[in-house]
Amino acid sequence: MAEESQDGQEKTEEPTSRRLEKAAEEGQVLSSKEVFVFTGILALFGLIYLIPYYTELVLSYWSILFDWSDIVNDHKSIRDILEYSLKLILVIIMFISIPMLIIVLLTQIAVGGMNFAPSAISFKGKKINPIEGFKRMFSIKALVELGKAVLKVVLLFGITALVIYYRLDNMIQLTERELSQAVVSMGSSFPILIGSLLMGLLIIAFIDYFWQRHTFLQSLRMTKQEIKDEFKQSDGSPEVKAKIRRKQIEASAQAAKNAASIEDVPNATAVITNPTHFAVALNYEVGSKGAPTIIAKGKGVLAKAIIEKAENSKVTIYRAPMLSRALFFSSDIGNEISEKLYTAVAVVLAYIYKIDRGESADEPVFSLPDDMKYDENGELING
Repeated sequence: MAEESQDGQEKTEEPTSRRLEKAAEEGQVLSSKEVFVFTGILALFGLIYLIPYYTELVLSYWSILFDWSDIVNDHKSIRDILEYSLKLILVIIMFISIPMLIIVLLTQIAVGGMNFAPSAISFKGKKINPIEGFKRMFSIKALVELGKAVLKVVLLFGITALVIYYRLDNMIQLTERELSQAVVSMGSSFPILIGSLLMGLLIIAFIDYFWQRHTFLQSLRMTKQEIKDEFKQSDGSPEVKAKIRRKQIEASAQAAKNAASIEDVPNATAVITNPTHFAVALNYEVGSKGAPTIIAKGKGVLAKAIIEKAENSKVTIYRAPMLSRALFFSSDIGNEISEKLYTAVAVVLAYIYKIDRGESADEPVFSLPDDMKYDENGELING
């Protein structure tokens, strides 16, 4: 049965992105205790696994604590040893606590993200209300938590029993072996047991994550009226509508400008293409003081129209994917090209002039600045 709001309406609608953002601002984020348990124990065993690599170093420092020869010779006081031991203990604690803290933070980020919300730690009288406390104790959530605890105990004990049963013959024979052989045999069983228990904890964490996610989203469900109110406050507000309308007008004007510019393509000196996704028509008069000007540009269908117009008008078309995207995203129709593209465009136009006069010419070689290298979405290409 769906939860009801204070006005009696059922909360049947999935939470909107704004509702989720507001919940995060209030400190309500998805979290799973069992995932923390799994990653924490996994990290702890990882640190234990690393201990043999540092045993010799730790023992060498630890042995200093029991070296009293300097005290006898008045070179070192008991206070010095105590200070040294305190520093050693702090280093060991940091060696364990810092990785564990990082694991906890990364786990929360992976599960439900992090957001510091002062309102989440503020005093709430509802939390100490005994009636509300009894409701929480006997709620469905409490029963689920009890079920998880029982499942965890049964599963982990069951896994342990299976591992012992699997290694039972080997364990019975331990009494007939020497101590060193018995220790080695037991040591070989330890990783199997730990790995099996971790698999059990992983299963529990997996189940708990999806349950917590279900209950978290269910707790944030909204009524139809809440959806309508949120729409009025955001997308339905006059300010947002005006902003959307303004962007639509600007987009329409730009599209009309681009479409109209196709008629200027016959006046172009050359058209630089990608080869079909982007097309930029350039105009440049030899000897003029200004830089080449973009008289038409487009992508997709508009790019194909520019190329077709150029072919029909006998305008030279040159394929240079990176340069065409740089021209498209860095300058607008009617403007001169960016100063950063002067050299590249000059090399290409010089090549085109020779080809148009029937002269032989080597394929132009040029490079673009890093901040002029765009992908097809207009994002700068790193590296």
